[in-house]
Amino acid sequence: MARACDIAGAPVKATLLDEQLVIYRIKGQVVVARDVCPHRGVPLTLGFHEEEGIVCPYHGLRFGEDGRCNRIPSSPGQPIPAKLHLTSFAVEERYGLIWTCLACDPDNPPPLPTMPHWDDAGFQQINCPAFEVKGFAGRQVEGFLDVAHFAWIHTDTFADPDNQQVPDYTPQETPFGFVADYWSSVGNYPASTDFRAPEGFQWLRHFEMHLPFTATLTIHFPADARLVIMNAASPVSSRVTRMFAPIARNFDLHVPVEDVHAFNLRVFEEDRLMVETQRPERLPLDLTLEAHIPADRSSIAYRRGLKKMGFGDFFLV
Repeated sequence: MARACDIAGAPVKATLLDEQLVIYRIKGQVVVARDVCPHRGVPLTLGFHEEEGIVCPYHGLRFGEDGRCNRIPSSPGQPIPAKLHLTSFAVEERYGLIWTCLACDPDNPPPLPTMPHWDDAGFQQINCPAFEVKGFAGRQVEGFLDVAHFAWIHTDTFADPDNQQVPDYTPQETPFGFVADYWSSVGNYPASTDFRAPEGFQWLRHFEMHLPFTATLTIHFPADARLVIMNAASPVSSRVTRMFAPIARNFDLHVPVEDVHAFNLRVFEEDRLMVETQRPERLPLDLTLEAHIPADRSSIAYRRGLKKMGFGDFFLV
């Protein structure tokens, strides 16, 4: 829902599933709570940060890292009502991102997705700026998993328009979604460079889907080079998705991270028009409602996984 590097001093506003939230950091600990003071309903994001907590701008009430009010300026020394407590949520900081869950048990949150190589020696950690897509999270994630659109959508960034065939691949179900190994001759060097893989080299793209909204892609380059991209789709609402894309790689470490940010954004921007114009806007989980082709194996596995989680025939988020 946010990059960790953006949570420092001032409280930060975020929206998740139409829920207005405030994110702040106290004594190194990140707090995610409803963006409303329990006293008179003022957004806490209008307030400010102190060493001992976040301060409401209306009456100066202060809330600490546990969400409890620890100061009432107008009544110093008086007992603080128990109801002066923020509605806070489970939160974890990982892969340079802030993660939360609005519905889970704060003391027993679900496990986070894994990102291969993030903590491995020799790998650079890059966290690209977030961006928003005016489309459903399900549609965006499905597009990230799709391997048949490279030759049609990504020709300005990495793909060959003449390399259109999709070799067979088979998704394998896991406890958290599925994995898929996709081997092909489609390269991943930027189209603007002269880098080419050795003759006959087969590129492996290893997808890991962690339902419902996070997928990672590990691309195996020549000479044991690896590029890992996490596609973390944060549903702001049913029609807006905020995208986060941590990256880990063990090559081109001299290239400025700003160049990596720019290239990554170009790739995602190529997908934008497709995601924002697909109809129906909602992702159909009833597989009889749309036609499918052999290259859609990951898409079908994704829809089946969502339905198995309990989502309805039309996935709204």
